[in-house]
This record gives sequence, C-alpha cells and structure tokens, in this order.
Amino acid sequence: MAVEARTMEYARQHGYPVPAIDQISDDGTDLVMERLDGSSMVAVLDKRPWTLRQQGTVLADLHQRLHQIPGPEWLPAAPCGTGDRLIHLDLHPLNVMLTSKGPVVIDWPNAARGDGNTDIAVTWVLVVAGSVPAGRVKTAMMAWGRGMLARSILKPFDLTAVRAHLHDVVRWKVTDPHMSEAEQATMWALVQAEA
Repeated sequence: MAVEARTMEYARQHGYPVPAIDQISDDGTDLVMERLDGSSMVAVLDKRPWTLRQQGTVLADLHQRLHQIPGPEWLPAAPCGTGDRLIHLDLHPLNVMLTSKGPVVIDWPNAARGDGNTDIAVTWVLVVAGSVPAGRVKTAMMAWGRGMLARSILKPFDLTAVRAHLHDVVRWKVTDPHMSEAEQATMWALVQAEA
C-alpha cells in the first residue's frame, strides 16, 4: 500500500484526479484516503444506461490525461509493452467514482511505467470480457452496451496502435486467477476478432 499511496500522490501532484491520502501506517499496510461522495461509474451505468457514450468519453479523457504523466522510475515496468508513461492497468468503470467534483480514479496497485496503448488495451479487454451475473436478456443487452462503451472509449485513440497490444495484454490477463474461463475465452475471441 505504500507504493500505491506514493503513486496516487505522484498522480495527484500532476493534477490527476485521485483521492487524497490522509495517512498511511508505519508498516505500510493500512491506508486512509479522502472520503468520496458519489457512485462508481458502473453503478451510474446500471441506473442510467443511456449515458454509455458519455461515460466512455470520460474514460477516454482519463486515459489521455494519465498518459501525459511521465512514469516514475520507482514504479515497475508494465508486464507487457514498453514505454515511459504512468499507466493504471485497471482503469475501467468499477474504478472510477463519479463525484460532485468530477471523476476520481481509485484502485492503483497495478500502476506501472509503460505504453499508454497497453493501458487502453487493458481497459478494452476488461470492458468487453468482464462478467456480471445476469439472465439471458440482460446479458444480451449488456453485451451490446459493452460494445458501445468500448467504442466510445477507443474513439479518440489510434486503434491500430491499441490493437497491436491486445494479444500481449490478453496473454498477461489470462494468468490472473480472478478471471473465469468464460472471461478468458471472451478475451481471446476479442484478439481473434481484431487480428
């Protein structure tokens, strides 16, 4: 947590929207952050699905702003791709709080130095493949919505450059023990569809 706190303070010093760190324990295992008002982007999308494009634009802007920040030398290199930018590697709707002051990015333990296109590819994969328990009709609607959200996120970026990172990102993400077999299969299907 000490590295996560340091990363968040570093991002904050560069004007990036993260919660302020109030305190960290001497042993680095407890972290107290600023209390945020509002809801996660996922909760907002669940209640107001017609804002999909708008939320995709917010995520794209958060990526653009983040990748303008140099990656500090004390952060590890990204597990795939090379670069010198600060990247989050988990920047998706569950990790964005929509507050009265604007969007705030949380959950920084995966942050690294790397290529912004790697970070965008991770978001693409997670938006398309992350599973949420639901019935058949809701699952079909969610698949359509995920596609629209992904297209909105990707719109301002060089899609060819982002696609170039998909295979390596998926190869890395499928090693995550929290990814189900269905999610892994969807990730590989995305790689094949975009090849």
